[in-house]
Amino acid sequence: MIERTVIIEQVDPQTFYGVNNANISLLRNLFPKLRIAARGNVIKVIGEDSETAEFEAKIRKIESHAVKYNKLRDEDIIDIVKGDPPKSVAAEGVIIFGQNGKPISPRNHNQALMVKSFHQNDLTFALGPAGTGKTYIAIALAVAALKNRQCKRILLSRPAVEAGEKLGFLPGDMKDKIDPYLRPLYDALEDMIPALKLKEYMESDTIQIAPLAFMRGRTLNDSIIILDEAQNTTKHQMKMFLTRLGMNAKMIVTGDTSQIDLPRTVQSGLLQAIRILRGVKGIGMIDYQKKDIVRHPLVQRIVDAYEHREKEADAEFEARLAESESPEDAAKE
Repeated sequence: MIERTVIIEQVDPQTFYGVNNANISLLRNLFPKLRIAARGNVIKVIGEDSETAEFEAKIRKIESHAVKYNKLRDEDIIDIVKGDPPKSVAAEGVIIFGQNGKPISPRNHNQALMVKSFHQNDLTFALGPAGTGKTYIAIALAVAALKNRQCKRILLSRPAVEAGEKLGFLPGDMKDKIDPYLRPLYDALEDMIPALKLKEYMESDTIQIAPLAFMRGRTLNDSIIILDEAQNTTKHQMKMFLTRLGMNAKMIVTGDTSQIDLPRTVQSGLLQAIRILRGVKGIGMIDYQKKDIVRHPLVQRIVDAYEHREKEADAEFEARLAESESPEDAAKE
């Protein structure tokens, strides 16, 4: 009789063990000759050498399955232990499986183009109105790359630009003031990675979330880097960010040019980058449209209404401008 230790490293132990350790109880029934005990991320098993070795091999296959699908069903464990292929089969086009095994895949043509661009290019711009899933798909691609060991870390950033509210009046220290700007990034990550595993990634800096200013001076190798809300970068900030790209790294830049919160006198770095870089080899640009909005159906109607009103306002301004022109000015023209 020997004791063998198996450490669960790739998946959240809570996901692996199941509710009230139901999966461990199932494993005890499937391996009746072994004594199995689980604590934290460590499983200890006592039995004959050949049987404990088989147990460890099956555990590794079960762990890989749980990492891929982000869930573990009784029937999957039974199939793997018996040597049968699990009934869970990845649907075509799935980027990653989120919490509780929810498949995350492109929901429209431009999201599919974004996935293709990510795999073909080292820099992808995803441009378009709110609600098209630009940021969500970008983070899903980054998490999938991390899980597949195609990168060593993920860096997520946003420019901390005030949108009608002053940072200085928010309570708390600098982190407390900045975190609300970064909250949408945390929300997406929490939808894709179990809580304990996400905490581990954050504490080890495998996943880093920071304001854009914190990127200055860094060279980012072996990373997936995402810049969200890029319409609120200045020209200098955008150039600084793009030149952080290191070896074996990819960047995704997302933004909505209709929601620029910069002062009127400051040009958006995203607008300048689009003009300069469109057509450059190795850079992909995906232009989302209103029809690509995947949030509540009302969001598309809201966007339409605002665009209609802005066009009316522009027409009214031009009409007033034409009326104000004097006959002398018109003659000179």
